[in-house]
Parts: sequence; C-alpha cells; structure tokens
Amino acid sequence: MDSETDLTQAYDEFWEDLFVEADLSGSPQQEAFFRLYARMAGEAGECTDLVYTPARKDGRGAYQVDGYALEKDTEELYVAVSDFREGRDQSLNVSQIETLLQRTKNFLELSASPEFITSLEETSPAFEAAYPVYSNSKSIRRIRIIVFSNARLSTRRPPEHAAEIIGRPVVLSIFDFARYDAMKRSMGRSETIEIDVTKLNEKPLPALEVQTGESGYSGYLTAIPGPLLSSIYSLYGARLLEQNVRTFLQAKTKVNRGIIETASTEPEMFFAYNNGITATASKIEVIRSSDGACGIKSISDLQIVNGGQTTASVLYAKDRSGADLGRVLVPMKLSVIVRERIDETVPKISRFANTQNKISEADFFSSHGFHVKMEQISRRLVAPAKPGFLSGSKWFYERARGQYKDQLAYGTPATRRKFEHEFPKDQMIDKTDLGKFELSWLCQPHIVSLGEQKCFVEFTGKIGKEWEKDESVFDEGWFRRVVAKAIVFRWTDRMVAASDWYKEDRGYKAQIVTYTLAWTVAWLKRGRNSEISLERIWTNQAISHELGSILEHVAREVAKKVKDTPSNVKNVGEYCKQAACWVAVEKMPIRIGNTFPPDVRPVQSSRPETLNSAEIRIDTASDELSGQERILNIRQIFNGSGKLSRDHVIMRLGELAGYSTLDDVGRKEMENAIRTAVRRGILESHGDQLGIQAHTITDFDKGFLKEQFFSSLGGRGWVDREESIRNFARWLGYRRTGPWIEEATRSIMNGLIRQGKLERDGARVRRAS
Repeated sequence: MDSETDLTQAYDEFWEDLFVEADLSGSPQQEAFFRLYARMAGEAGECTDLVYTPARKDGRGAYQVDGYALEKDTEELYVAVSDFREGRDQSLNVSQIETLLQRTKNFLELSASPEFITSLEETSPAFEAAYPVYSNSKSIRRIRIIVFSNARLSTRRPPEHAAEIIGRPVVLSIFDFARYDAMKRSMGRSETIEIDVTKLNEKPLPALEVQTGESGYSGYLTAIPGPLLSSIYSLYGARLLEQNVRTFLQAKTKVNRGIIETASTEPEMFFAYNNGITATASKIEVIRSSDGACGIKSISDLQIVNGGQTTASVLYAKDRSGADLGRVLVPMKLSVIVRERIDETVPKISRFANTQNKISEADFFSSHGFHVKMEQISRRLVAPAKPGFLSGSKWFYERARGQYKDQLAYGTPATRRKFEHEFPKDQMIDKTDLGKFELSWLCQPHIVSLGEQKCFVEFTGKIGKEWEKDESVFDEGWFRRVVAKAIVFRWTDRMVAASDWYKEDRGYKAQIVTYTLAWTVAWLKRGRNSEISLERIWTNQAISHELGSILEHVAREVAKKVKDTPSNVKNVGEYCKQAACWVAVEKMPIRIGNTFPPDVRPVQSSRPETLNSAEIRIDTASDELSGQERILNIRQIFNGSGKLSRDHVIMRLGELAGYSTLDDVGRKEMENAIRTAVRRGILESHGDQLGIQAHTITDFDKGFLKEQFFSSLGGRGWVDREESIRNFARWLGYRRTGPWIEEATRSIMNGLIRQGKLERDGARVRRAS
C-alpha cells in the first residue's frame, strides 16, 4: 500500500469481502473475519485448518481464543486470537499485542486444569478449544500463536519466540492488515521470508558456489548445522515449504523415527545417512574470506522443495528426544533464482526433486490440466437465469488465488460492473470448495470435517486418478453438476446459519452441513433408490422448496446426533473427523414422510432404474415431470443456436436428463419429446435439421395459441389463473413467465371466456362444459 488511495481501496475491498463472506455463510461479522484471515494464513503456511472456537471472558482473569488446530503428527498446537475492529486504518501496537498474548496465555493455562474443564459446557466453543489442550498436554511439543488483526503494525514483525506457556516453547506470529492485504494481492505467490543466517547461526554459513554459466541462476552446496535448521523451522514452520505443493507437503510431512534416532544416537553420521534437502531462494547475501571462501550471511525467499520430512524430524529430535543437534550436519542444495523467474522455475525444481516421493503430478494442482479445463469451461458456459432474473450468468472457477479480484482490478467502472454482472460474486468457486462439495456427495463427511487443506489433499488424490484414466469425463456436464452441488451446499450452509435452533446453540456449522448432505444422499440412494437431480438444479439455479424442507429437517436431527458423542469422546469437532461418527449418523433414522421433491429422481445408470411397487405412484409423477422438463430443455439446447441436427439434440436431451448413454428406450423418449415440441409449435423440422419455430410468444399464431392453452389445462378441474399462466408458459417451453407471456395469456383467456369456451370463478378458470 504505497499511498493513501491504495490504503482506502484496500480497506474497501476488505469490507466488501467480509460482507460477502458473512452473507454467503450466514455468519456474524466476527466469524466471517476469522474465516477470511484463517484461510489466508493457511495458504501462507502459517497454520493448518483452524477450527473456529470463539471463547472469551473479560474482566478479572480475562482470556480469549478464537480458533485452534492440533497437529498430532508434529505435536504442535496452533492457537488463533482475533483483534477485529470496526474502524479503518487503526494501529496495532506492542501493548495491544501483549494484551492479546496474555489473554491467550490465561486460556491455555486454565485449559490444563481439570477444574476449568469440568466447569465448561461440553458443547461450548470454550470446551472445544480447551479440551484438546487438557487431553494432549503431555504430547504437545510446541505452541504457535497467531494474532489476526485488521489494524496495522507500524513495521513488519517476523515470527518470534515468546515466553513458554504450560512449559512449552511458543512462537508468536502477527497477521495484521498489511500482511493480509499483501497476501491477497500476491496472486498465490509466497510471502517473502528473510533469514538472517549470521544472527541465528552466530556466523555466516560456509558454502561452495557452483558455477553454472546460466544468467539468472546460481547454485550453492552446503551443510547446514542442525541447530540452525531447527531454529529456522521452529520460527517459520510450513511457510518454508514450496508454495505450489505446500498443502500436500504439509499433510504428508510426517516425523521420521529413523531420522530422529540418527540425530539422537549417531549425530556425526547424519550427513552420511541422510539425502539432505533441496531449497530455493530469490537472493542471498554472501561474504568472502581472504582466501576466497564463500559464506552465506542471509537468505531471501527461502523455500524447501524437497526434504520437509528431514527438516521437521531434526526439530522434533530436539523436542522429543532432547537430541544435541550440535554435531548434526544436513546436506543442502540451494538454488538462487532471480525473482522474475521464480514462478516459472521453482515448480520445475519441485517436481523433479520430488520424483521419488509420493507427490504425484496431480499434487501440482493449480496448473494441473483438470483445473485448467475447469477454468476454461467456467469462462464460456452460461448458466440459466436465476429465479427473478431475465438473463443468465456464469460461475467463475478460481484456479489460483486472486484471479477473481485481479479481473476486477483493471478497467473502467463500467467494465468492472459488466464483469460482476457476468460473474456475480456469489458465483465464484475455488479449488478447495470442490473438495468439500465432492466428498460430501461421496458420503465422506468425516474427511470434509478434517478441514479445507486435508479435504483438498484427499480430493486431489481421487481426481488425479480419475483424470489419468479418462480426462474426457471432466466436461461441461461435470462442471454443471459440481455447480449444482455448490448451490445445494451453500443453500444448506445459509439455512443452518439462519435457523433458530442453530442460533440458540451455535457451533459445528461446517460439520452439520457436510453430514446433512451426506446423510441425505445416502438415504435417497438406500431408502428410495433415488438421487438429487443435479441437472434440474443447474437448470433452475436453485433447489426446490420441498428439497429445502427435507434438508432443514435433516440438519436439525444431524446437529443433535453429532453433538451426542460417545461417553469416551468429549470433543465434538474431533469426533466429527472420525469414520465412527459417520457410521453413527448414517444409520440414524429420520422420518421424512412421503415427500418426493421435483429435483429428486430415480437413480440414473444407462437409463433410470424402476422404483419398487410402493413408490409406483411417485415414479409416475416423476415421469410426467421428466417429460415436461425435456420440453424446457429443448429451448435451453437451442439458446443462441440456429439449426441443429436431430442426433445432436437427442444426445443433449439425454445428457440433461442424466443418461450416461442412450439405449433404444432412452432414445425413443428423447424423440418423443422432439415430436411433442414440434406439435406445440416450439420446433420446426427440416429433415435431419431442427430449429426453433417460435422464439417468443408473439411469434405464435393466436388461434394456435388458443388450442395450445386448452391443451395445457388438462381436464375440467378448476385452476388458479396465475397458475394456468405459469403452466402455459412451461407448456410452450418457457421456464419463466414475463410481461409478454402474461399479457398474451390473459388476452387468450378473456377471449375464450367471451366465447363461452372457458368458465371463470373469481381467480379460477376451467374448461366450459
């Protein structure tokens, strides 16, 4: 932020982001603030997935904790404390930081006390944050405290060691507004990390410079002392891991017992036994002795691209075993690349350095073919208009962080408004969202409950394998279905947040949402041989009232169930991460009744399966709805097109109806829909070519419209006039009414009434006898 104008713009964008986050999730501003900062801090490698646990007490013995994460593999406790302010451009000073640190310390010290634990309600946020500290107090080796603030530090403050809490070393990091805004604008690039080697090592690090003859690149070989490596990692943690694979390395960087044993029992042989680490930097400062020997004084943008396990294990050899690292030397190859070439070169070094590890091509995911293809589809595929809108819009797939904001950063106000109209803010999906949507649908809510990063790692493994088998599966149809899942997921998220029962006992919203969707998907498949019609939801860009009622009922019951933990489990959030929780929820009986929403259909294979005899009536109604849906789909297929081949229309109708392939029966159903559309004057047929005959209702002959209106009425029952207008519009393939349709239909009805062919009773009409 170089000027007052930049600062004003930065705060404008921050508040806009916060309001959008609060609106989309139905959360209070404080929670939305926490989630914005936690997401950015996670991407920066500052923390793993944080659980929101707003625990606060003011006055004497004040304490505060807003989120936590416990990494049992590395035995680190992450604690976040929020400093959310409603004003703009406020300062964050040392005394305020000390106050926040003291409040956090008070909470952690209380959490180690059994009296404090027993005094808390077991479903409260305070208990959720305190119990992991209490139950794991002996195994926690390090505490990382992160301060989230939308105020600004006067000068940047790197991570620093703080006084011990509950006998454990503490690292304090400040995530102020300047840092948040810089991360947001970095377009996925890592934060600059400046390592003062001379300060941490008490002398420069001897190194051998490798002459490559390549401009913009230089190489160094060195043996980094154990104390220096452990000190760097204790301060910066996962931020040292290369940005493109940080999420994966962070999840897979387990402590290696063999490395710990070597460091503890044979430290002098560590250099011989270990392969070492591969790292990159954008700049180093060197000093040369009188004999020309090279020593590294400082390193900028240090990133470890291979050797994360070695780095972590050296630190934990000291923590766990009390190893004397003074005799440990770790081989390191350091590549220094000019900043302009980092984005191009570092991912290649990372890829080649990890060829023997379990980091597959799918792990280098922001540039993976899957994400590139989803991005391309999202930029061209127009979604049908939402209810109440006249035109369609697009869903923006953000392959790399900041793409959406970057599009808004340039151009005139008019072009920015045009972009937001084409890609509304609430129709942006990023790649971590996909993991939540897909795994919820695959009935793995316990994996989703692990948090965004771990969920994403699981998702990439599945997608990577499917992509290798057949990448053609990931087409426009796949994208439409995942957007439909997003619509259902986000509707459920907002519904839970707005529910009175949730407001009375806040907490575990994320878990309730994913378990609700998983239970519903599993119940429909198991109990009714049915599934949510993602094609219909895509077409409507909304879920039906009937499906919403089911989800609301299920969510309330699921909330009760996940909070009813087994007697040996105290923490609800941790319980939701276990497969045992899903087993308990899945078999939970919930009375749904005989409701069969219009956006639920029989399970689709090559063609719909037959429902059992008890549901024949529902199946018939579903078939009638499917027939009408195909008429509506015909207009969608021809949107923006001229003439199309009959075969093309048949195949597109099949895809929109959910068929993976069309057998003879399915093809006949699609041909019947085409013939119906021709009879109703929607299509005209020219041999093998089909085209729209009447684009708007004014293109129809009025006498023909009267005949069609009569047909749309069905039998002689009374029908509400407004309902008859909507039915007639759908009969002619229009999903929604508008002024022209309403005016034309009322004119038709009035004429038929005058002719005695239609009877009227107040707001109702029917065929005359």
